[in-house]
Amino acid sequence: MTGAAERLPSQDGRYARVPIAEQPQDVRRTTFSLIERPYSPEEAVLEAQRCLQCAMPFCVQACPITQDCRGYIILISQGKFNEAAHLTLMDNPFATVLCKCCYHYCEEDCVMGGKGTPIAIRHLKRAALDYGQSELTYVPSAPRHERVAIVGGGPAGLMAAWELCIRGYGVTLFESEQFLGGQISTIPKYHLEETDFDWDLARMRNLDLTFVLGKKAGVDFTPESLLAEGYLAVYLAVGASAPRGMDVPGEELPGVFSALPFLLAMNKGDPPLGRVGRKVVVIGGGDVAMDAARTALRVSKKGDVTVIYRRDRKEMPAGPEEVDGGAYEGINYRFQRVPVRIVGTDHVEGIVIQRVELGPPDARGKRKLEPVPGSEETVPCDTVVVAVGQKADLEGFPKDLDLKLTSQGWPEGGHPDWMTDVEGVFASGGKSVVYAMAAGTRAAEAIDAYIAKKKGRAPIPRPDPLGAPGPARRRPPGYGDPTWVLE
Repeated sequence: MTGAAERLPSQDGRYARVPIAEQPQDVRRTTFSLIERPYSPEEAVLEAQRCLQCAMPFCVQACPITQDCRGYIILISQGKFNEAAHLTLMDNPFATVLCKCCYHYCEEDCVMGGKGTPIAIRHLKRAALDYGQSELTYVPSAPRHERVAIVGGGPAGLMAAWELCIRGYGVTLFESEQFLGGQISTIPKYHLEETDFDWDLARMRNLDLTFVLGKKAGVDFTPESLLAEGYLAVYLAVGASAPRGMDVPGEELPGVFSALPFLLAMNKGDPPLGRVGRKVVVIGGGDVAMDAARTALRVSKKGDVTVIYRRDRKEMPAGPEEVDGGAYEGINYRFQRVPVRIVGTDHVEGIVIQRVELGPPDARGKRKLEPVPGSEETVPCDTVVVAVGQKADLEGFPKDLDLKLTSQGWPEGGHPDWMTDVEGVFASGGKSVVYAMAAGTRAAEAIDAYIAKKKGRAPIPRPDPLGAPGPARRRPPGYGDPTWVLE
């Protein structure tokens, strides 16, 4: 094993993170075993004791779901793993997933990062679940005999379902695939084990939540038909699951894959092993592109993988952890390059790329790309994975919803509470698992407020989902305005 973080020189060691052991390079390049290893209980206590327990919890303010990480860290520092697991699961029904794959926005705002290494908040969440009693079951409130329909079984839809069910609503969730998870299903197994999502879902088994799989909105039903069936509200959490293309010649050649279907096939046991060659090019600079590149590296059995990105390194939307991890594993990067065409006869043989210069910033601060004449070159390859973004699949959706597409492709209702132009139909999403969960929470609160108004009663505060009487504490003491923007 190797340590991901080394202790920094200081008098008391407070500024140096307890190292997180990782799989070494030669193992990581060929297997899908988890990269990061868990803390031992003793290591977790030591790391938690570095936390300053700030009066103003900047870590919580940075979290889209306002997870009380300050609370579970102090419990871990005292060796109270059962209590830490309980507190974690009160806020977060997908804690097993997030403790391994969240982008840990909380750590970016950790005060300790100003002088040393931020507290390993995500890793401590994992310790809480590993060593505390985490096999708990969520408890619904008394049934209200009021049902809501949710379209989409990803993190936004599932989070909204959880929020509504623990308030006593009945929820029917429709998913076009034969499985649940949405973007969770595309996370590579070197980040997330296959059973992690199942553990989270199992905690919901006593909720009034019905799953209808293999039914697609716009084909098998419409939002209006669900309202006509008696559902009091409909939440569209369909995400951005349809891949965008590059619109370059040769994109239809065998050997060209879209990143999300590629990742999903790998996770669902139907990998295109025989079709992934030894020289792979991935187009894109986001986290999906990095997942595709690092997955392709493992599938190609120590082949050659190159990431082509149109801007420079500091403008890559992928997190540094992913980019640096890919570099450590041997992935090559070509910055300020754009694809021109894919070449080959009956299969990919190479891709022509062109160098671009970054011009002056526009009114939004974005620098325009300017092609450099005569800079075209051909990169030999037998596989191309395209990861240039996604868009929502809205085929068959009624036009009168007037859905607004965000810059990252998911649909939203145009009204402040995300209601569409059809009364009772809401729509939203998020750019990552935890942002989608935050969107699901806000949508559920808006739906509850909408139904409460129609019924002439007050909205229902989130109760303690683990069965204690009274409402759950939503935010820890000292919490101020959030530092994140839901997107």
